[in-house]
Amino acid sequence: MKTIHTGVIRCVDFAAALGGGLLLLPVVVVVGLLVRRDSPGPALFRQERVGLNERRFTCLKLRTMSMGTPVAGTHEVQASAVTPLGRRLRHLKLDELPQLWNVIRGDMSLVGPRPCLPSQVELIEARRARGVFQVRPGVTGPAQVQGLDMSTPVALAEEDAIWAARPSVPQYFGLIFQTLGGRGQGDRIRAG
Repeated sequence: MKTIHTGVIRCVDFAAALGGGLLLLPVVVVVGLLVRRDSPGPALFRQERVGLNERRFTCLKLRTMSMGTPVAGTHEVQASAVTPLGRRLRHLKLDELPQLWNVIRGDMSLVGPRPCLPSQVELIEARRARGVFQVRPGVTGPAQVQGLDMSTPVALAEEDAIWAARPSVPQYFGLIFQTLGGRGQGDRIRAG
């Protein structure tokens, strides 16, 4: 049953990301121009992440932080690193739109565990022990919708493992609609 669900999810991922990507391309271009105007640096942010079977891939996002911000989990970065426009983009989740390309390529799914950095060793070990890397990481996921983020690696891995063990098409669509409805705020940014 898991194989059937993951096969259906991959087909839906590809079709939705391709259609959504084409439809939202003008939005990405306009927001990208605003990012360039808001702060120096490129509009797109590329970062190595850990994905399916612990394979590394380049994750794309619209840049929400100032150039020169250290490579670290969002919860480890100072709030002052986030640009004024970046705060709004993160709140509206528009910074995630370029990840539709990652979904088309097969690096990610629309729903799954959020992809982590190679440097997040505690989270990687917790996910490895629970079989989380046997599914594609997602643009959104159960843990994100519930408000869990990478600052609590074991709790996050435990929630991720539930999805990895039993990905289901109804839950997949439910999580997408919850995310579009505003549930989940993504990773917290360190105060101060």
